[in-house]
Amino acid sequence: MMTLAFRSAFGVFRTAAMVAALAAPAFIPAQQSKPWEQIPVPKLHDFNPQQPKRIVLKNGIVVFLQEDHELPFVSGSVLLPGGSREETDASKTGITDLYGEAWRTSGTAKMDGDAMDDFLEMRAAHIETAGDVDSTAVSWDSLKADSDQVFDLAMDLLFHPKFSAEKLQLAQQQLATGIVRRNDDEGGIAGREAEKLVYGANGPYTRQPELATIGAVTLADLHAWHDKTLKGKLIVGISGDFDPVAMEAKVRAAFESLPQAQALPPRNDAFPGPKPGVYFIDKEDVNQSNVEIVGLGTDRHNPDVPTISVMNEILGGGFGSRLFQKVRTELGLAYAVGGGIGASYDHPGAFKAEVLTKSPSTVDATKAALAEIAGLNTKPFTEDELKRAKDNILNSFLFRYDTKDKILDERERLEFYGYPADYLETYKAGIEKVTLADLSAAAKKYIHPDKLAVLVVGNGPEIKPGLDQLKLGPVQNINITIPQPGGAQGAAGGAGK
Repeated sequence: MMTLAFRSAFGVFRTAAMVAALAAPAFIPAQQSKPWEQIPVPKLHDFNPQQPKRIVLKNGIVVFLQEDHELPFVSGSVLLPGGSREETDASKTGITDLYGEAWRTSGTAKMDGDAMDDFLEMRAAHIETAGDVDSTAVSWDSLKADSDQVFDLAMDLLFHPKFSAEKLQLAQQQLATGIVRRNDDEGGIAGREAEKLVYGANGPYTRQPELATIGAVTLADLHAWHDKTLKGKLIVGISGDFDPVAMEAKVRAAFESLPQAQALPPRNDAFPGPKPGVYFIDKEDVNQSNVEIVGLGTDRHNPDVPTISVMNEILGGGFGSRLFQKVRTELGLAYAVGGGIGASYDHPGAFKAEVLTKSPSTVDATKAALAEIAGLNTKPFTEDELKRAKDNILNSFLFRYDTKDKILDERERLEFYGYPADYLETYKAGIEKVTLADLSAAAKKYIHPDKLAVLVVGNGPEIKPGLDQLKLGPVQNINITIPQPGGAQGAAGGAGK
């Protein structure tokens, strides 16, 4: 169990070999029957996941215990509210990333990070720390026989970290390497810059560390960050082969003496969405284009989320989706395409449709994708589409939560964001109830082609006809040059300008 890096999946993409295999039609004589159509499909079993035991300590800390005696393992995590979106000093952007790395590698006063590595390796155990946009976390796992020792060591790291100047410097060097290489991959560029269009270039969800900002972070900053987040409403989750009475006593002993948990202040972020138009990043060392069509999505508190999920499946959820069937299969303009409306837990997700295509077909592929998106408001949904989408979601839904560990992770996630414990069950029931009328209403409510922006990362000279042929206004170039410490502009990594 790691930190809460939760994002919505917009499309289902496959390898080229898988696509080719699926696209190749088998020769079946007209008179020959199709025996696979006679295979009975049993009804899905009821979704009744085994819920973990929830314990609320007197200081507000929440504990989940999930027994699972199938294998002799024990794993756990402690989630600390507060991540990179809570960073308030722009001159030190990246502190959460550095903290998540140096926390574990530094170790504690009793055992430094290197000694901890040796101790854990001898026991095939792990202790990890990480930072994310809305939280940080420490997690651990071990054999049952070593679980007491590993738990104690994880608690020592949680309550008594000793940040090391050497390990901070190492984390800064590693993060700097990532910064100077961030323009190497066109897919990474497209995803990063598309989110900036939706949430703002310097917003709490998109601001990015730079060489100067990570270099300004000190040991005192790491200690201050840890002291602040440790005061929050921690969420403790433990699963595996343990005695529940003994484990509850152990967890209470570790956490019940902490002061009353302090809730983070409510966020008041503004989400205006992207400014419609065409945006371009020139990357002349590729022969393809990564096209991102983006807009503002919704959050999971929205009661329309089940309907939106079904509509997403019809639009861009896989091989049978409208985007795939039109842009890839019928027109042959893309080797991967998909998309839909994102729904994050406590802020609007992004509408995102992705098209991967050859440079010369960039404009045609983008036009075709835009037409399919707009077509949600003009081309009626069918019963076949509705059934296929529901079946795909419900089948995958059961497999996403088919283990006790997965259920525990989801319960922690729902607790963190303040959702009811039965959210999964009500979501599944909502999917089953979606009708064609619901889909038509949702399309009119949420699909607004005039509010979308198109971002293209590709080889400018090879994109013919040019992007001006999209007729969405002047093409706006995005500068992705990496700033150097002291204000100088560094190279764009050969990736853009």
